[in-house]
Amino acid sequence: MKPYPKYFEKIRIRPDKEAEVKSHAPICQWDGCKEAGTHRAPVGRMKEGEYFRFCIDHVREYNKGFNYFSGVPDSEVARFQREALTGHRPTWTMGMNGGARSSPDMAQMRSGRAGYYNRMRDPFNLFNGPRDHRQPRERKAKPLEAKALETLGLDTKATGEAIKARYKELVKRHHPDANGGDRGSEERFRDVLQAYRVLKQAGLC
Repeated sequence: MKPYPKYFEKIRIRPDKEAEVKSHAPICQWDGCKEAGTHRAPVGRMKEGEYFRFCIDHVREYNKGFNYFSGVPDSEVARFQREALTGHRPTWTMGMNGGARSSPDMAQMRSGRAGYYNRMRDPFNLFNGPRDHRQPRERKAKPLEAKALETLGLDTKATGEAIKARYKELVKRHHPDANGGDRGSEERFRDVLQAYRVLKQAGLC
């Protein structure tokens, strides 16, 4: 008969992870300490990436008195704090640096999928600078409007004032009271009225 129950044979003790780490860690760099240096502590300013190795007690002691800006003038500390607001990246005042070129991701010479934006149509000139609004946009006449203008003897660039003046001139010339009963002139008069009606409905006069 065994002096202990059989259930004790199934008990397993978990390995101490800290003991394994301590066995591979260097000795603490604190003067007079022989413990394992399992914790890192930064060396200081201008030595970023370099660390001391301390035990848990001495790394706490070191961190209490650690000052990254030790020996730095107050003006430099204030400048560092200002630059930290923008991630130490250069900034410019609004409206300044107008001559600076755009960043590479918006360069004119682009390839691949990025080149699509250089080939993109811009019918309203939204991306190429302000339009000159003093110059009216030329309106393209529809087929009926073009035929009506041709009937009046005008081109597609005719203004509303020019259309009205030409209409009055042709009405006076081909009106039945002025043409002496000429049937050809009567048909021409009818065409002029129809053409003017089309242009007026289109908003050209």
